[in-house]
Amino acid sequence: MHLDPLAIITAFGLIFLAELPDKTMFASLAMGTRMRPLYVWFGTSSAFIVHVAIAVGAGSLIGLLPDWTVKLVSASLFALGAFILLRGSGGDDDDDAEVKTVTGFWPVYSTAFMAVFISEWGDLTQITTANLAASNGTWSTAIGSAAALMSVSALALLAGKFIAKRVPLKTVQRIGGVCMLGLAIWTGVEIFTG
Repeated sequence: MHLDPLAIITAFGLIFLAELPDKTMFASLAMGTRMRPLYVWFGTSSAFIVHVAIAVGAGSLIGLLPDWTVKLVSASLFALGAFILLRGSGGDDDDDAEVKTVTGFWPVYSTAFMAVFISEWGDLTQITTANLAASNGTWSTAIGSAAALMSVSALALLAGKFIAKRVPLKTVQRIGGVCMLGLAIWTGVEIFTG
């Protein structure tokens, strides 16, 4: 196993920048306002590691999956996330009631894992990782890509926690729900335009 520091840095930089404006970053931010951020990070990180392994090991596998099916499932998961966030934000009449956060490890982990695992199929970062692995080495690319994806998820969760401390949770949940709904619509539109 040969590790090339330049290949690791290259993979990290390219994937980090590509993932910043990605919908999974916004999904992580939204999940982090409703669920325990560390558990969300474990779930998203696990999904990213699996995708990196798939990308570097079998980049051609992405091309075999029907794109519209992946996007349909992804849009459905985003819509479910929007429903959960918007339903959980409640009305203005229950401002005094304490808003419950999903805290169990396995429910949070599995939700975060599945949301990222399904939505990242054929994503720009997965394709870029596969391409980098072909030219820069498997292990170096895998390490750089995984570190970049996990870092973006951590940044999104920290931002979510920061926002949640300064803005009422119900407002954050409503905004997060609207963002998730937007992502569901965006992904759904991609089925017909992509």
